[in-house]
Amino acid sequence: MPAERLLDPLPLEPLEVAADWLAEAWRLRAQANPNSMMLATSTRDGRPSARVVLCKEIVPQPGYVVFYTNYHSRKGRELADNPRAAAVLHFDALQCQVRIEGVVERCSAAESDAYFASRSIASRVGAWASSQSEPIESRERLRTRVAEAARRFEKSFTAQSGEPMVPRPPHWGGYRLWAQAVELWVEGESRIHDRARWTREVAPQSSGSFKAGSWTVTRLQP
Repeated sequence: MPAERLLDPLPLEPLEVAADWLAEAWRLRAQANPNSMMLATSTRDGRPSARVVLCKEIVPQPGYVVFYTNYHSRKGRELADNPRAAAVLHFDALQCQVRIEGVVERCSAAESDAYFASRSIASRVGAWASSQSEPIESRERLRTRVAEAARRFEKSFTAQSGEPMVPRPPHWGGYRLWAQAVELWVEGESRIHDRARWTREVAPQSSGSFKAGSWTVTRLQP
């Protein structure tokens, strides 16, 4: 059983543990998308919504996770109105789970540009074609929009790759979820699971980003 993952004394940096678990899940590839992450947001008046996104990076120092999406999507609109979120990474094969709660900021344009350029051509074209979360009259109309977006870029090629140059749409990019609380959960026998919760202060800075304090940790009953 994996209960020894949370030995005493508990780790000082929970996101370092989370990053190790994610790396282990990638090595095992026991699930199709080890970085699948449930992301919950809410409207300003507290109506929640949740969906699965891909966690693209866990950055233990200074302590945030990165994901990308359409800024005009439902989650993007909710984050604009209420920049707080909760996320869950569940590694079923490893019998462990990570829960994160905190405040959200957009990644820099340069960071979003770099990641967008690493995506496949089809994915980049799709980001231009889809007005995420908005109604559309048919699947065929969506295919037409994708074809139109592809034709828009097909004559612009980069000298190095010979592929069409598809820049990042201004309505698409990354977010950083700054962890104010992290809970690590490890499956135990007879449902006597191992749980611990870390909390800290995360203060806004004049730069628009955040500064994080030190973690406080406690064990929780299952």
